[in-house]
Amino acid sequence: MSAEQLAELSDLFVVAAVLLYVVAMVGFAIELAFGRSRPGRAETAATPPVEAKRPVAVGAVTGEAADGPTTSVVASGEPAVPAPPAEPPAGAARAGTVALVLTWLGWAANLGAIVTRGLAVDRWPWGNMYEFVVAICFAAVTAFLGTQLRHNVRFLGAFVTVTAALGLGLASKVFYTAAGPVMPALDSYWIAIHVTAAIISSGLLTLAGVAGILYLVRGDGMSRLPSRADLERVAHRAIVFAFPLWTFAVIAGALWADRAWGRYWGWDPKEVWSFITWVAYAAYLHAKATAGWRGRAATIVQLVAFGCLLFNLIGVNIFIEGLHSYADVP
Repeated sequence: MSAEQLAELSDLFVVAAVLLYVVAMVGFAIELAFGRSRPGRAETAATPPVEAKRPVAVGAVTGEAADGPTTSVVASGEPAVPAPPAEPPAGAARAGTVALVLTWLGWAANLGAIVTRGLAVDRWPWGNMYEFVVAICFAAVTAFLGTQLRHNVRFLGAFVTVTAALGLGLASKVFYTAAGPVMPALDSYWIAIHVTAAIISSGLLTLAGVAGILYLVRGDGMSRLPSRADLERVAHRAIVFAFPLWTFAVIAGALWADRAWGRYWGWDPKEVWSFITWVAYAAYLHAKATAGWRGRAATIVQLVAFGCLLFNLIGVNIFIEGLHSYADVP
């Protein structure tokens, strides 16, 4: 296939990935909407212990029913057992399973878009904002599916897939850049080291950000969303994996800057915001490890760090002029 045909195929893969992610999001949303409600921390703490009822003779009318036609028969000496929660419709779980399969197909299409783009341009396919966002969406879905292989985190599916679909749509409509060569500063093997580490860590941090937002949205009552403890656990694990990668990306960027511009640090906006993002996530991990921060306070710190990440990845590239202005946004 020619380079033009590979580039067109890459664009078609992006469209296919968007459609598959959107349909998968609908399936995950159905599972959430009709699945079993989960108690919040307040309900769990406030649920009183089950008390044994006073034995009564079989066939006797209890005091509560003495004034009415309804009678209640209680087995002698046995405690009353609360009724089990209603089972969710079988279709809800089936919709979640189908959505998971569609997410894998969307992931494959997303991967196909990256591979064919790289073959079309004969380089690493993240030399501009369009390619970078496509790769980050792939990394975020990969983080979700990889976590799902070990832990049941299907409750995040609807939110991760809609984030990936919106990201790919934004890349196609706003950041799209035709396949072609990159500027000389990016024509280096360092792009495979520095940018790849930034993409993988950004995907994991996006998963953590989604879990953190859901943590704040979820109330203390019964909810279709998972418990806040589960959401906090998912976010923390993702950040623990991502933080060393982000650290490596910052260090590799400094080494690349020395090779390209003759200095490790030059207070370029991208360098500054990468470091600010690193400090914000370091503060989150430090607070969790030493001060014992839990719950809402730790989640707010994590989301502040996530906001720094988003501004560093998008805002700096588009709105601030600097040596890292490689967005190529038309």
